[in-house]
Amino acid sequence: MNTSEFRRRGKEMVDYVANYMEGIEGRQVYPDVEPGYLRPLIPATAPQEPDTFEDIINDVEKIIMPGVTHWHSPYFFAYFPTASSYPAMLADMLCGAIGCIGFSWAASPACTELETVMMDWLGKMLELPKAFLAEKAGEGGGVIQGSASEATLVALLAARTKVIHRLQAASPELTQAAIMEKLVAYSSDQVVATLGTTTCCSFDSLLEVGPICNKEDMWLHVDAAYAGSAFICPEFRHLLNGVEFADSFNFNPHKWLLVNFDCSAMWVKKRTDLTGAFRLDPTYLKHSHQDSGLITDYRHWQIPLGRRFRSLKMWFVFRMYGVKGLQAYIRKHVQLSHEFESLVRQDPRFEICVEVILGLVCFRLKGSNKVNEALLQRINSAKKIHLVPCHLRDKFVLRFAICSRTVESAHVQRAWEHIKELAADVLRAERE
Repeated sequence: MNTSEFRRRGKEMVDYVANYMEGIEGRQVYPDVEPGYLRPLIPATAPQEPDTFEDIINDVEKIIMPGVTHWHSPYFFAYFPTASSYPAMLADMLCGAIGCIGFSWAASPACTELETVMMDWLGKMLELPKAFLAEKAGEGGGVIQGSASEATLVALLAARTKVIHRLQAASPELTQAAIMEKLVAYSSDQVVATLGTTTCCSFDSLLEVGPICNKEDMWLHVDAAYAGSAFICPEFRHLLNGVEFADSFNFNPHKWLLVNFDCSAMWVKKRTDLTGAFRLDPTYLKHSHQDSGLITDYRHWQIPLGRRFRSLKMWFVFRMYGVKGLQAYIRKHVQLSHEFESLVRQDPRFEICVEVILGLVCFRLKGSNKVNEALLQRINSAKKIHLVPCHLRDKFVLRFAICSRTVESAHVQRAWEHIKELAADVLRAERE
């Protein structure tokens, strides 16, 4: 494919993507395929001669789309949202074109510096304590990780290394093995200190946990993977109170802030805590500015060596939506979740299981777990909407998460009417 053909095919692909997004409501939200459906549809080996672009695009619709779960359908209410916006898609195109591997400042200065600035921008949007920011020669700073799970692992490894170094400095006779066998990591059944748990969007009290961790000199990592995006709205910022006690904090703009996957934002108060754990300095990666104190090499902040130019997505989205546009998007989703909550509360057959704070509603039919399992099975078999469940203590609960960028009140209303009809079928079957 030469430049001329790329121009033509690129425009065709943009049209295909735009048509897909524009018509996604008309596609069945969950696919009708069984495991292993795809292998018989494609050759057993790669082609010896080139295929045409037309054939590939035809196969996308014929082979790929039948097996796609349409996460951006306005009838997708499962899991949590995964962000998608046109500015982020365009930025990803540019990222692919530049194609740098940003393991150091010298590998592509703009890749490193834009990430540092974007993480400061986002930190200010959240009103994070200044200790987490890199500007004005601060000791902290932000880094884009691939996922919240990755950020949690990075924090855990950094905390472990920091404690080992501290104890060995105080007692040089201690070996690393002797220290390691005594180290303890504390967690709840939701993993770490969490703001907006996956199960039901509940919130740990950082104002209670934080002072204890500080007093005992324990590393506190805070995970707000889903809920963190909401903290850019002043009315939800109080949910982040106590973050000043944390050593590291993470949330996923790729969930709810219109920045396409992958973009997991992580901040630390002392970046030397990360670089001390992950520093990798072979001769071929060194450069003349690495010890200047003016820049950072992000390979020392993460588990992989290489990294994409992911901050471009943040830069495009933040500029093209503005903070007010992003706040309006969050507020719309929260409003829709409360609309669904109100519909559920009006039906005496159902109950709300936990307080609705952001964009997730946990609800169930009053009665046994069996009847709720039957309801979910009917919902997902019908494939008009898509939900997933959770367990709250001993109760089987349905989760209704506002996910799609294009979801409106009408979609929520239709989803509820569908749920009510299926609930009536389930209850009728139970009586018979």
